[in-house]
Amino acid sequence: MNDRLDVRRLSKSYGGLTTNDDISFRLGAGDRVALIGPNGAGKTTLINLITGIYAPSSGEIVFENMSIGGRKPYQIARLGIARTFQNLRLFDDLTVLENVMVGAEARRTNSYFSALLGTSAERRSEEAAAAEAHALLATFGEDLAARSQERAGSLPYADKRRLEIARALASRPNLLLLDEPAAGMSHDEIRMLVREIRRLAGGGLTIMLVEHKMRLIEGVTDKVVVLDHGRIIADAPFEEVRQRREVIEAYLGRSYADAQP
Repeated sequence: MNDRLDVRRLSKSYGGLTTNDDISFRLGAGDRVALIGPNGAGKTTLINLITGIYAPSSGEIVFENMSIGGRKPYQIARLGIARTFQNLRLFDDLTVLENVMVGAEARRTNSYFSALLGTSAERRSEEAAAAEAHALLATFGEDLAARSQERAGSLPYADKRRLEIARALASRPNLLLLDEPAAGMSHDEIRMLVREIRRLAGGGLTIMLVEHKMRLIEGVTDKVVVLDHGRIIADAPFEEVRQRREVIEAYLGRSYADAQP
């Protein structure tokens, strides 16, 4: 397999506390992988390491044959990795369209002076970015596209989640990291999100999502990576992982695991 992401013996420590410990796994082009584990297992820390918010204490992160551990977030974004956040980070006072256009800034090549002077090249670039943002919004349904000129802060919660994904996609990533994308969504909204994630991965985009909702995990993933106390305890297809004793024990406790047939 040609690896898109190769995480090699990655660890992160703060003083005497180790939040990620000797983590290794691989993702290929078009893979759909869930990263799961109980609260405090180190899932968001791992996403933060991959996206440059934290620097590793040891180990290596290789993205498309480039070592990226310790690079700045903007450098990693330009290489083709985008993410959403567990807590929404939209620009509420900007329009829906403007939020998506912000996501495209990671790949803009016009200079600061071009933007400052409002050159014809800058205007063409802005027009192209707006057209692309409109098209991207339309892929998430007519409702979101129809509200392109409204303030992002006025959107229903589920649409805010979709908007954050659209903004991440505007950078044209090869790897998309989704941190609890279904948080706060209804069953119907989760079904819609399942369809959208399947469609995105069908185009060759690699997706890793941090999630607790098993309906979403079962609906979209090829495999599941399970973290507990900062270490990987399982890396296998969903149906296999859900039956493993160590996974049941991590989520529900040893007494529950002992009671299983």
